[in-house]
Amino acid sequence: MTTLDILLNADPTMKLMMLLLIAASLAAIGLTVRKLMTDQTLTGGSTFLQALRLGGPLIGLLGAAYNVLIINIAIANIGEQPSYPVLAPGIAEGALLFVLGLIAGLIAVICNWIVEARIDRAVLRS
Repeated sequence: MTTLDILLNADPTMKLMMLLLIAASLAAIGLTVRKLMTDQTLTGGSTFLQALRLGGPLIGLLGAAYNVLIINIAIANIGEQPSYPVLAPGIAEGALLFVLGLIAGLIAVICNWIVEARIDRAVLRS
């Protein structure tokens, strides 16, 4: 099983959360590149990066917790303990969601540092 297999075989709700975290990470990188390539404008983008710094890990944690809840409800409905190979794909799905949230938060922190440093340099020059 690979990371792509986990993403492709995930529950639609989890798949949506994963894709949103990936898209937010790519948007943060794109926003940072755009801020660095433009002239000396200081507006736009910082709020998104600051929100993603905290929101990314929280969304990942929410998805992982929801996944654990669904797994436990399924075990309760079955009435007997399934083997670990049966549970492993669901556990991997929750772990991937949490890791994607941490990665999104890390990317946002780094991008925010870059944008804030550029703003500080522009303010000091004027």
